[in-house]
Amino acid sequence: MDAAAIPLWMKLATTAFVAVLVPVYWKIYGPENFLWFSDIALGTTVAALWLESPLLASMMVLAIGLPETAWNLDFFWRLATQRGLFGMADYMFDAKIPRFVRALSLFHVWMPALLLWMVARLGYDRRAWALQSLVALVVFPLSRAVTPPADNVNWVHGPGGAPTPRGWLWVGFLVAFFSLVVYPLTHVLMLVLF
Repeated sequence: MDAAAIPLWMKLATTAFVAVLVPVYWKIYGPENFLWFSDIALGTTVAALWLESPLLASMMVLAIGLPETAWNLDFFWRLATQRGLFGMADYMFDAKIPRFVRALSLFHVWMPALLLWMVARLGYDRRAWALQSLVALVVFPLSRAVTPPADNVNWVHGPGGAPTPRGWLWVGFLVAFFSLVVYPLTHVLMLVLF
């Protein structure tokens, strides 16, 4: 790819957005919030933009493609009907969270499109599945080890927004499910599309 594969304005705008989001999220949610795959993907997307890295962009498409699709379905369904589908976007309607903070969370809407555009522009790297599976092997157990059950980061304490008593076997299930179901489905889709 030539040096102009990703426009400078896009790199600067995304970097500026993340520069605003990080201190706000750090203050409101704490540093452990950055273990959410969506937050990892946001930071890695900035690196992928500047490096124009097909591998990083491809990994992040696998990491958040299906989960962010579910988040968007949940968010827009609730916006239209006042009822949630999965509970993933419930916090977006919580009046106790400042509107500005909730507005920052709208990155869930545009980030998947940005990543798909990047993969279309830079190409899909077939190594993404294996490497993203290694990331999952680290992030899921780390989320379980360092975050409180009430935060339920990456749902390592049980499915849905409300944690249920789940042991480490549940974390193993999540690693296997994402590595052997979610990522491969997205991988095949990327191979077909790109």
